[in-house]
Amino acid sequence: MHTRDHARKNDTNADEMAELFTRCEFARLLGIRVLELWPGGAKVEMDITDKQNPLGNMHGGAVFSLADHAFGLAANSGGIQEVALSAQITYISPSTGRLVAVAERVSENEHGSLVSVRVWDDERLVATFEGIGIRLAQGKKGRDK
Repeated sequence: MHTRDHARKNDTNADEMAELFTRCEFARLLGIRVLELWPGGAKVEMDITDKQNPLGNMHGGAVFSLADHAFGLAANSGGIQEVALSAQITYISPSTGRLVAVAERVSENEHGSLVSVRVWDDERLVATFEGIGIRLAQGKKGRDK
């Protein structure tokens, strides 16, 4: 897989964030598993079982959801709270196996961040995803008015 080696940050925030995203009902429904989490990055996986389109490939919505979950972890790691402002995906090749998504925060400022996600089926790049996160006011959990 084409990723840089990262040591998982063994701090309380990383553990709490991984647990929070592991408990996410939608992620559990899709079978998404958190593999690694570090400040500004994350690695998650999902298999194809029960997620195929009519052609037998991984459904594009499932690929997007995996990438979005990795984006959320990366955008919220390191004690930052962000929600997605926008997201865009490019599908490169179909997948019929286990997918791994690797997310990295590539830019940030006081308002938010840009996170790049690559989705892999073994050594084959399946999709690229870019998400823009917007910072929440301290203490807010995503239901702002």
